[in-house]
Amino acid sequence: MQKRVEAALEKIRPSLQADGGDVELVEVTSDGIVKLKLTGSCAGCPMRQMTLQMGIGRALKKEIPEIKEVVAV
Repeated sequence: MQKRVEAALEKIRPSLQADGGDVELVEVTSDGIVKLKLTGSCAGCPMRQMTLQMGIGRALKKEIPEIKEVVAV
C-alpha cells in the first residue's frame, strides 16, 4: 500500500508546493494508518490540520479506500 500512497501524494504535492509547502510520507501501518509530515510553509500554517484532514486525507481515502486514518507526525 505504501507505493499506492506515494503515487497518490504525487498528485497532491503540486498544490502544496504552489503555496511553498510539501508533504512527506513517514509510514503506512499494517492497519491502514498513514502518517505524514507537512513541511515548508505547511508546517507552520494555522490551517495545516484542515489541509491534512479535508484535503490530503480525503484525496488519499478516495483513491485508496483501505486507508483508515491520516495523521500528522
